[in-house]
Amino acid sequence: RNAGRVQLTTAPELAALVEHFLGLEAVTHLSRAALETLAIIAYQQPVTRPQVDSIRGVNSDAMMKSLLGKGLIQEAGRTDGPGRPILYTTTAEFLQHFGLSSIIELPPLAVPMDGDAEPAELLKG
Repeated sequence: RNAGRVQLTTAPELAALVEHFLGLEAVTHLSRAALETLAIIAYQQPVTRPQVDSIRGVNSDAMMKSLLGKGLIQEAGRTDGPGRPILYTTTAEFLQHFGLSSIIELPPLAVPMDGDAEPAELLKG
């Protein structure tokens, strides 16, 4: 029980069978690009796709569509800036997938050995 919600779980060895029976797409296999995109969203939320693109240095449309489809991120409104881009945040499914009860449980960002940048600056592009 968490925040008034109840979650039913199954034994890990039966997960594939239950997912197949229910027609669920497994979210256990995320590509490196998807994990990178998800990390940016998790640490910078709420964040827009153009902000994610700027940090990654590549277009993130496909990764964000995939993460939306897996229920790991969600639309959380729009900015007031030009074009009113959509803001994205992580979901309760994200927390469950990574064994977290709150976003504040995310591990601190590590600073690269050769860099003097602050951890928060690393994700700002």
